Amino acid sequence: MKRALILLLSLALAAWPRSAADSTLWHRQPASKNIEEALPLGNGRMGCLLSGGITRERIQFNEQSLWSGDNNWDGAYECGDHGFGAYRSFGDLTITWNISSNAEPAFVGAVAPADYRRELNIATGIHTTTFDQGGVKFTREAFASHPDQVMVFRYTASKPGALSGRIRLVSAQKANTEATEQGLSFAGEMPNKLKHACAVRVLPTSGRVTVEGEDLAFTHCDELLLLIDARTNYQPDYNAGWRGADPLPIVQKELAAAQSKSYDALRRAHIADLASLLGRVSLNIGLTPPDVMAMPTDARLKRYSRGQSDPDLEATMFFYGRYLLASCSRAGGLPANLQGLWNDSNTPPWASDYHNNINIQMNYWGVESTDLPECHLPLIDFVVAAQEPCRIATRKAFGEQTRGWTARTSQNIFGGNGWEWNIPASAWYAQHLFEHWAFTEDKDYLAKRAYPVIKEICQYWEDRLKRLPDGTLVAPNGWSPEHGPREDGVMHDQQLIWDLFQNYLDAAKALGVDAEYQAKIGDLQSHLAPNKIGKWGQLQEWQTDRDDPNDTHRHTSHLFAVYPGRQISLTRTPDLAKAAIISLKARSNDHGEKPFAVETTIGDSRRSWTWPWRCAIWARLGEAERAGTMVRGLLTYNTLDNLFCNHPPFQMDGNFGITGAIAEMLLQSHAGEIVILPAIPRAWAAAGSFQGLKARGNFTVDATWRDGKVIGFAIRSATPRPVKVRVNGEIRIVNASKG
Repeated sequence: MKRALILLLSLALAAWPRSAADSTLWHRQPASKNIEEALPLGNGRMGCLLSGGITRERIQFNEQSLWSGDNNWDGAYECGDHGFGAYRSFGDLTITWNISSNAEPAFVGAVAPADYRRELNIATGIHTTTFDQGGVKFTREAFASHPDQVMVFRYTASKPGALSGRIRLVSAQKANTEATEQGLSFAGEMPNKLKHACAVRVLPTSGRVTVEGEDLAFTHCDELLLLIDARTNYQPDYNAGWRGADPLPIVQKELAAAQSKSYDALRRAHIADLASLLGRVSLNIGLTPPDVMAMPTDARLKRYSRGQSDPDLEATMFFYGRYLLASCSRAGGLPANLQGLWNDSNTPPWASDYHNNINIQMNYWGVESTDLPECHLPLIDFVVAAQEPCRIATRKAFGEQTRGWTARTSQNIFGGNGWEWNIPASAWYAQHLFEHWAFTEDKDYLAKRAYPVIKEICQYWEDRLKRLPDGTLVAPNGWSPEHGPREDGVMHDQQLIWDLFQNYLDAAKALGVDAEYQAKIGDLQSHLAPNKIGKWGQLQEWQTDRDDPNDTHRHTSHLFAVYPGRQISLTRTPDLAKAAIISLKARSNDHGEKPFAVETTIGDSRRSWTWPWRCAIWARLGEAERAGTMVRGLLTYNTLDNLFCNHPPFQMDGNFGITGAIAEMLLQSHAGEIVILPAIPRAWAAAGSFQGLKARGNFTVDATWRDGKVIGFAIRSATPRPVKVRVNGEIRIVNASKG
C-alpha cells in the first residue's frame, strides 16, 4: 500500500505542469567570461549581461539598432564602419565597490564568499546577486523593463550606510561621457551618421554622490538605484533614410518618467508585463531529484553532459528560449539577430547580422506554437521594411524587368544585403508571414500585411522558374545551403517554392480574392519538379542522384519539406517521409552499427542550430528517441554555462530553435490535424503535461500523459468549432471549447 501511494504521488507530481516560474539559472561565483557566463536581461529593445561581480560589477549593455554600415548596401560582406557594417556593443557601466569592514579586508577580484549566489528568474526577468561580507548582507537586484523602457538596478545592504564606491560609464563607440551629481551620459554619432545616446540616473538613499572626473563617487548610502536608457535615431523606414528623431531627448524623457515612480511600482509593472507573455505556457516532462535541483546551473549542465538525467534542465531550456525571445523581440522593435541582442564586440562573428538561410528563421520557430505571436511581429515588420531596397538590389542582379524581390544571405537594419544571393530567401520569409496568420487567424493582418507581400514574392518565382522539356518547372541556378554545386532544381529551392505557393493559395482562399491568380499559382505548383527518392532509398538533395550516404554535413537543406515546411508528412506522403528518415539517419552518422546517441553524431553535425533543426525533423517523422537525443546533444556539446548556445562561436538560434523543436515533439498541426504527443521519448514518457501550446487555427491545447499515452486533453478556441485530433494513434473529431 505504501509503495502504491508513493507511486501515485510521484505520478501526480510529474503530471503537475511546471512553468517558467519554476526555472531559475543560478551560480555560486561571479562571471569571469561575459558571453559564456554572464546572465542576460532585456526589454525587447535594450538589454545587458550581468557579471554579478563582488568588488567590480560589469554591466555590458546593448540596444538593438546600434549598427555601423551604409544605407541600402548591396554587395561584399564588409563589416567595418561602412559597407555592410555590423551590430555593435553600446557600452559598459562599471561599479567598483568599496566593500570592507573592520574585521575583514575587501574582496579581491572575483573570489566569492561561501554564501554568494547570483541568479536569473526567467519568469520574472529579475537578476539577483546576494552575499555576506563582515556580517553585512548585500543584495543587488536588476531588471529590464518593457513598460517603462529602462533598465533598473537596485543595491541594498543590511547595514545603513554600507554602500560606497564609484560608477563609470564608457561608450563602446568612443563618445565622451559627461558626469553630474544626478548621473552619467554620453551622446555621439557614428561614421554612418547614426546618432546614439545613453544616460544613467543615480538615485541614492542617504549618503552622498560626487563627481570625480568622468566618474561618480557614492559614499555611505543605505540604498542605490540606477536607471539606464540607451537609444539611437534609427527609424525602420527606407523613405526616411533609416533615420529618425534625435535619441537624447527621448532617453531623458523616459528616464524622467521612470524616476517619478517608486522602485516597487517599476518592478511590479515589469513582472506583470513579462508574466502576461511567459505565463501562457506550462510544461512538465519529468521530475529531477531534489539534490540535483539544488545544484547550480553550471554544475547541472556538466552532470547532464556526462549522460545523467535532468528533465527539469531540459524544460528550463524550453522556457529559456521563450524568455530570451520576449527579451529581445517585441512589437515595434527589430527582430532577434544572430546573438539575440547580447553582443559585447564591435566585430562580432558574421556581424551579428540577420542570416536568412536558416538562422533568423530558426529564431522564430517556437514563437507561434508556444503562444508568443506578438514577438513574431518584429520579424514581419523587418521583412516589410526591407522590401524596397531588396527590390532595387534584385532588379540590379536579375534584370530591370524583374517583379518581386529576394535577398542576399546577410541583411542589416538599413536595407543592406551582403555576401552571396540566397535566392529563395524571400520565399522562406513568406512562410513566417503566413504562419502568423495560420496560428492567429487574424484576417485583418492577413489582408493588409501578409497577403500583398506573399503575392509579390510569388510573382518573382512566376517570372524566374525554368520550364524543362518535359514540362516540369525548376528553380534555375540554385544551391543547397551550404553544400554542393550550383545547378537547376536543387530540392531545397523546389521545396521552398512549393511551400510559398501553398501558403499563397491558402491565404488567397481565406480572403476569397484573386481567383484567376490562384489558378495560375496552382498550375505552377502542380508542375514543380517533385521530390525524388534515390538509389539507396534517400530523399535526394539534388535532381541528380549523387547523395553520399557517408556525408555528415551540418545542413539538412533538402529536408525543409519535412520541417519547417509541410510538403512531406507521415500521413500524407509516407514514402517520402520514409526516404527523409533514411537521409537524416545518414547525415547523422546513423548507419545501424551502434546505437544512435549524441556521441555518434559527429564533427560538423555538432552545431548549436543543427541539433534543434534535426530535433524538429525527427519529431515530424515520429522518431521520438532520436528527437530526444537531439535535445541532449545540444545541451551536451553546444551550450555554455549561462545556457547560451554556442555554434561555436556563440549565436542564439539554438536557444530559440530548441524551444520550437520541443513544442513540435509535444504537439503538431501542420498536416491538417492536431496531433498530441507525436514524438514523446521514453525519458519523458512516464508522466507529464503541458498547458497552453498553440495549434494552427488558433487552437490552444492542454494535455496530460502517463506511460507515453495521453490520459486527458482539452482544446480551446476563440471560435469554438469541430477539429480533427489524433490522440494515441486514433483520429477523433473534437468540439473545441470557448477560450
